[in-house]
Amino acid sequence: MPNTTATDAAPQAGGSGNTDAPAVFVARGLCKSYGSGDATVHALRDLDLDILQGEFVVLLGPSGSGKSTLLNILGGLDAPTSGRAAWRDHELTGADEAALTAYRRDHVGFVFQFYNLIPSLTARENVELVAEIARDPMRPEEALALVGLSHRLDHFPGQLSGGEQQRVAVARAIVKRPDALLCDEPTGALDVETGKLVLSAIARANRDVGATTVVITHNAAIAGMADRVLRMGGGRIVAIEPNARRLAPEELVW
Repeated sequence: MPNTTATDAAPQAGGSGNTDAPAVFVARGLCKSYGSGDATVHALRDLDLDILQGEFVVLLGPSGSGKSTLLNILGGLDAPTSGRAAWRDHELTGADEAALTAYRRDHVGFVFQFYNLIPSLTARENVELVAEIARDPMRPEEALALVGLSHRLDHFPGQLSGGEQQRVAVARAIVKRPDALLCDEPTGALDVETGKLVLSAIARANRDVGATTVVITHNAAIAGMADRVLRMGGGRIVAIEPNARRLAPEELVW
């Protein structure tokens, strides 16, 4: 692999966002393999990527295309077999676990398909857990207001619908004012209308908190929300599609 730095440019198309913004996520020659010999599975194959500050990016592709593997590497949850990934001027590949823990704590909010709320804690208390370890958090009530749940502060997860629980998970991710919000199939377990409410919460986090946002999905309808859509297949980015105008979640049809 050629010698690269965090500012080397990967091929990309501009979107409707600020194309003069600096790249905050940079990947060069990323490969990730599992197993060995004839059983080897290549999840990522020599992938290059730039994601710009404040951008809303959708990674779109079928199951097995490498979306979750890429997101986990960008989030410091996994390491590539070869190649490199960086957050701003910080190398993620080769960083020790203490550095990756600090990176996740200080810079990244995660939203997954399953909510992982603590059932014995209220919505406010679930969000407060993250606020307590953050450097400059917003108030839990403020985060829950951003996702439209001011009226559910003292309800337990068992008293909330699936969409409300997922919005608590979004509030938990954004309460620390993350620089990046990484979302893995956030609407995968939800019906259409509930999914749109969750996507609205994520869009507000991108707009109001300023978090660089990456959403992975196999649902092509969600692509309309993005500044850019990165289509993945076979462990590679096979197409980059800018949107001339970002759609609001309520405009999406699927």
